[in-house]
Amino acid sequence: MSTRVKRIESEFVVPLVSRAGHAGAAWLRRYVPAVPPRIRLICFPHAGGNASAYHAWSRRLPADVELVSVRYPGRQDRYAEPCVDRMDELADRVTEAVLGLADLPVALFGHSMGAAVAYEVTLRLEVRHGVRPTHLFVSGHTAPTRERTGRDLHERDDEAMLAGLRELGGMDPAVLEEPELLPLVLPSLRADLRLIETYRPNAGQNVGRRVGAPVTAYVGTSDPEVGAGDADAWRELTFGGFARRSFPGGHFYLMDHEAELLADVVERLNPGELSAAGSPRIGGVQGEQ
Repeated sequence: MSTRVKRIESEFVVPLVSRAGHAGAAWLRRYVPAVPPRIRLICFPHAGGNASAYHAWSRRLPADVELVSVRYPGRQDRYAEPCVDRMDELADRVTEAVLGLADLPVALFGHSMGAAVAYEVTLRLEVRHGVRPTHLFVSGHTAPTRERTGRDLHERDDEAMLAGLRELGGMDPAVLEEPELLPLVLPSLRADLRLIETYRPNAGQNVGRRVGAPVTAYVGTSDPEVGAGDADAWRELTFGGFARRSFPGGHFYLMDHEAELLADVVERLNPGELSAAGSPRIGGVQGEQ
């Protein structure tokens, strides 16, 4: 086994250092900044991905932004746990974990499948708990209200499933370059694909599904699955402001444009509007404004 494979493999099965003592520790990997944070950026991995996908971001963010990466079951140090393959269950459980961090303002970022999960968690925070994130960042994913094609990848055999992902540009290049990783990745990848391909939000009921947080959508200009129009459709799902920014590249554009992407994210966190008092509390049920 090559040294590179061993290094990448360790990212799937070996835990990283995180702060203990929080009720959501099993679900959240926290990269604690050197100074007391003013805001937490909670990041949601793509299908088949894991918390390590955002590890490098902790070195690029300002010193007072705490990076929190969501840890899905069935990978890394949760490898022995069963994967969650239903959106409602995953979003419910992550929401409960995130609530413990709402003593500070929180913003949510999700890429690909992670964008849909971040959206569902934002809905739950606002509707069920009266907590409004300062921002929702969605990357590489069509707005949930738009009809999507190619929803049968999770039903195919391994070879056909991977071929379909390659065609759509929806496979992490690091895994494609190292076939020895596939046995570690396939179970969680199939479960994640089942989750996102069977995900059916309440289409036609947009008012009840809108979030109050402002939304920024990011997309790669050559993403074969998500176009600018698909990203713009997120506008229909927020009562807050909306913006869309495109970067050169395909579905995993963010690997080549990490610095530019994070600069845009940080600029939109609006530090002048943030308070150490925690995430804004809202009355009533979102969608009734």
